[in-house]
Amino acid sequence: MTVDIDKTTGPAGTPPAGPEAIKAIPVRHYGRYVSAVVALALFGAVVYAFSQGRINWAAIPDYFFDDRVLSGVGKTLLLTVLSMAIGIVGGILLAVMRLSKNPVTSTIAWFYIWFFRGTPVLVQLVVWFNLGLVFEYINLGPVYKDEWSDFMTPFLTALLGLGLNEAAYMAEICRAGLLAVDEGQTEAAHALGMSHSKTLRRIVIPQAMRVIVPPTGNEVINMLKTTSLVSVVQYSELFRVAQDIGQTSGAPAEMLFLAAAWYLLLTSVFSVGQYYLERYYAKGATRQLPPTPWQKVKANLLSLSRPKGGAAA
Repeated sequence: MTVDIDKTTGPAGTPPAGPEAIKAIPVRHYGRYVSAVVALALFGAVVYAFSQGRINWAAIPDYFFDDRVLSGVGKTLLLTVLSMAIGIVGGILLAVMRLSKNPVTSTIAWFYIWFFRGTPVLVQLVVWFNLGLVFEYINLGPVYKDEWSDFMTPFLTALLGLGLNEAAYMAEICRAGLLAVDEGQTEAAHALGMSHSKTLRRIVIPQAMRVIVPPTGNEVINMLKTTSLVSVVQYSELFRVAQDIGQTSGAPAEMLFLAAAWYLLLTSVFSVGQYYLERYYAKGATRQLPPTPWQKVKANLLSLSRPKGGAAA
């Protein structure tokens, strides 16, 4: 007895054989291994250089939680929050004024942004601190009257210098966010009888937040670091405290590294908060929210546990 064999379908009465499985061979990227080795070698060389330097690293943990340092950290955070509050509120007002059809308010907003963005914040701080040369007294009638030197304290100087400067940058960020909202949204709101201010609060600003939030988060982190400039006006924030401790303890370089460590720690915490805030406002713009850091870690762990050539059971 013979069996008919079809070369395309296999023996008679059996289902056709499937195509042969393709064995995929991943492309090897040798340049990545070379660049990784070079980067690790350079990093190791830098670490070795610092380890061999004449730096008393033990002094850093001794002063890391010192009461004076913690007080400086608290003042840095307070100054950051208050300065950003002034900057955000002032930036929104300036952005609305800049977009106004009134030429007077639009020109005032443009001049403010031009002046404060065109001069260094360090110069502005020193000018505020020395305005007593122009205004010897500040007289608000029956409310308040005092000499300028007593009124313009280091804290108030730092707050005005940083907050008013930040308002100019936030004005441009807010203006970009407002312009990103389609004009049809405003026209539809006006057609429903909503006033201009109510349209801004209910329609335009909520949609503009998706554009405003990311650069605002960057401005908060930048403000946290910019507070170190107020040491020139004798305000005892983190950098100023670290300098003072370094002069009295005989470890000036070590205290600078301590201040840098605190700045890195605070900016890292702020960066995590910025990520989740951006993720929250991305709900209306993306079909699927980006994964959280913990979700990324879980996904990487699961990918490592899967057997090669197939999915995990």
